[in-house]
Amino acid sequence: MLLKTKYFGAVDCPDEERVHFAAGLFGFEEEKDFYLLPFEGSGGSLLCFQSAATPALAFVAVNPFSFKPDYAPQLAAAELEELGVERSEDLCFYALCVVREPVGESTVNLRCPVALNDRTREAVQVILETEQYLMHHPLTEFERGGEAQVC
Repeated sequence: MLLKTKYFGAVDCPDEERVHFAAGLFGFEEEKDFYLLPFEGSGGSLLCFQSAATPALAFVAVNPFSFKPDYAPQLAAAELEELGVERSEDLCFYALCVVREPVGESTVNLRCPVALNDRTREAVQVILETEQYLMHHPLTEFERGGEAQVC
């Protein structure tokens, strides 16, 4: 499928790489299908959730483990069941970013990650039941962590 994107122009995206959100993303419940596209030169730690239906709609995301290697999101049993896994460790996680100018004022939402079953390509955005993670972690609080863990 030739996909028109916000950041990359027209990109050929195989249908099997489509990520499906049964409930959409928070605030964008009508948007169900996205493609996860890496930004060139990021080593897989900076990505974009590009809407399959709306070219102007794209969310910048990070692999949270590349910034915070000890990140340990735990999903509720119902969320694990919805994604067809038994443990949170069986999923890929992505944190959405708010990109600001200057970039040092950007934030990362570790409280509401996207959880993806890479095998089925089903995903859900969740709210973690912990006070450990915030919705607006300043990007500057993270030193460059370990290698990105890309699914």
